[in-house]
Parts: sequence; C-alpha cells; structure tokens
Amino acid sequence: MFREIRYRLLLSYMGVFALILGCFALAVRVVFTRSLNQEFTEKLIDLGEGAAANARFENGHVKIENEFPILNIIARKQALQWFDPQGHLIDQQGDDVLNLPIVEHKTINIQTDKKNIQAVTLPIIGSDDGKLIGYVRASQSLNDFYATLHKLDWGLSGGILIAMVLSGVGGILLTRQAMQPIEDSFQRLKQFTADASHELRSPLMAIKSNATVALKYPEGMREADVDKFQAIVSATQQMSSLTEDLLFLARTDKIPNQKRELVNLAEILENLVLQYKPEAETKQIHLQCAIGNHLYLLGDGIQLMRLFTNLVANALHYTPNGGKIEIRANLTGSHILVKVQDTGVGIAPENLEKIFERFWRADSSRSYHSGGSGLGLSIVRAIVENHGGSIAVTSQLGVGSCFTVRLPASGVYTNLI
Repeated sequence: MFREIRYRLLLSYMGVFALILGCFALAVRVVFTRSLNQEFTEKLIDLGEGAAANARFENGHVKIENEFPILNIIARKQALQWFDPQGHLIDQQGDDVLNLPIVEHKTINIQTDKKNIQAVTLPIIGSDDGKLIGYVRASQSLNDFYATLHKLDWGLSGGILIAMVLSGVGGILLTRQAMQPIEDSFQRLKQFTADASHELRSPLMAIKSNATVALKYPEGMREADVDKFQAIVSATQQMSSLTEDLLFLARTDKIPNQKRELVNLAEILENLVLQYKPEAETKQIHLQCAIGNHLYLLGDGIQLMRLFTNLVANALHYTPNGGKIEIRANLTGSHILVKVQDTGVGIAPENLEKIFERFWRADSSRSYHSGGSGLGLSIVRAIVENHGGSIAVTSQLGVGSCFTVRLPASGVYTNLI
C-alpha cells in the first residue's frame, strides 16, 4: 500500500516538475527565436540600407559608388538585388537570392520552396528630388538560423532529460523520507490493533460465558433480567467477532501468509453449499452451484474457507426471500475463477470502490443486515491478495451483485488437464 502511495507521489512530483520544465523550455525557445529573428532582420536591414545609400541609377542601370565586397556577401550566405521602380530586376550580387517579385508595402519576405531564404526589401529614394528611383532587396539563407535553433532544441532537451533524472533520484529519496514517519505510525497502529484485539478476547469470553451460564438458570431472575442477559450475550458475540476480524486483518497485513499446502477448492465450495443450504431454504432462496473438477491451488485452506464463507454469507444476507444465489467455479488457463452471484438489492455504482474498505457500511437499502462488523469484504480482499489473486465486483441496484475471485491454480494439476 505504502509503496503504491510512494509511486503516486513520485509520479505526481515528476509530472509537475516536467510540466514546469516544459513551460520553461518553451518560453526560452520562444524568446530566443524572437531575439535571433530580430537580430537576423536587423542585419539584413543594415545591409540593405548600406546598399541603397551607395547606389544610383544612370541610363537605366544601377551603379554602386563603393563596391560591396562580393566575397564577403557570399561567405555570409547573403545576396543583394536591385530593382527599378516597376519592380524589374536590374542587377544582383550573391547566390542566395529570393525568386519572389517585389510586393509593395511588404518589407520582409520568406521563401521556403527550394531554399530557406529571408529577405528585406527597402526603397531607394533619390537624394536630389526625394522620389522613388528603385528598390534594393537584401537576403540571406535561413540554414544557419535553423541550425542554431536545432542546437538550442537539443540543448534544452538534454538539459530537461538530465534534470528529470536527477529530480527522479531526489524524488525517490524525498518521498521515502516523507513517507517513513507515516509508515512507522501505521505499523504502530496495526501493532496496537493486534495487541488490543488479542487482549480483549479473554474478558469478552469471560463476559459471554458468565452471561450464558446465568441464562441456563433463569428461575431466580426476573423476566426483564433475562432479556438484559440475552442482550449482553448478543453484544458480546458481536464484539468477539469484531475482535477476531481486527486481529486477523492486523496479522495478515503484518506478515504475508507463509502456510502453503495443496488445497482442493472444489471440496471447500461444495461443503459451503451444504452448510448454508438449510439457511437458504429457510429464506426460500434457491442456492445452486456449478463447480468444476481439479480446482487445486497452493494456499491456506482455513483462510480460503473464510474467504468464500464471507462471500456466501454476504450474498445470503443481502438477498431477499425468494431470491437466487449461484456459485460457479472453473479452471481458466492457469487460474481458478470463482463467481458468487446473487439477486439481492445490489450496490450503487458510486459505492462499488468502497465496499472493500474497512468498516464501510452500505446505505439504507442494505441496512437490514445487522450484527456485521463491516470487515467481511476487507478480509475477503486481504485473503485473495495474500494468495496472489484478485477480486472484482459488478452490481446493479435491484438486480443483484456478482463477486469474481481469480486465484492462481497449482501447476501440478493444470498440466494434467
């Protein structure tokens, strides 16, 4: 139980930490991408402004007063293009040029067809009359831009992975340290429950014995006293049953069952049917069974008897007169499947996960059963898990319930079938 809680705490911690790291990495990438893109655009604007300032047109041809070093432009994977006022290409320098036409009022262009290129288009204004005499477009390959982002992604991913590993190790240590006081308190509580239950057995037995003896000789008692002594015996019986259940659960939680012997489950179930048949006939409940052969498993016969006794008794308590209870058991692969189905009052869907909790009581529709401790189904689940099995329940209000127990069969006998 505590191991499962530790895993849940660790997974929750890791999930929250991963979400924080993911948001942080996303924010870093967005900010870095915008900053890098702005820097990239500003360099192109500077290049275009420099080219526009040093260009003039003579007889329909562009003339650059101070020649730009073409080798430097090519090395930086940049290019320059000059256009007339109508957008016709006049001249260009460099290889990474944009093949898109000039678009008025659109300064930044990006081409992603064959080459990833970004360009900035600037107007060229005549210094004499201030009129538009053409356009200059500075462009640059985006390969270096994307390569930088790719390195950033790898760096962030690697950093997140390392942080998750380190935080996972730290989380394991922290959750273990945080859960240790709770586990110690729980162990002390279980030990107290076991000790208290053990110590209560003797005085309860003494009270019950004395009250029973007094009831054997009612001649010297008033009629009201007889009723009081009967109430004492009944209450003592319930307290004794509760004490035994608590002691059983405390011991089962503390030490896993070590007693393993070959048990014939079919024989146990058949004996239970014979045992409860008179009670079922008294309530006019049809109790039937369909039990297969070779239902052998390694386990504790006494605990298994108690397991199915609780299930059958539970079905009898919650099935009204004239109902039906069916017990089916068969071998399915390497497991034994036992189903106890009744036509009782059923269980509400929201309560299906609660019925195995200790001291849980059903609603008023199931309250006619008295004398129980609320530990019967908790004991059932403890015994099933102690034998390496599982239990499930399906139910519908007004229709009935079906408890399905799945237990590992003995390999010696499954190989013979």
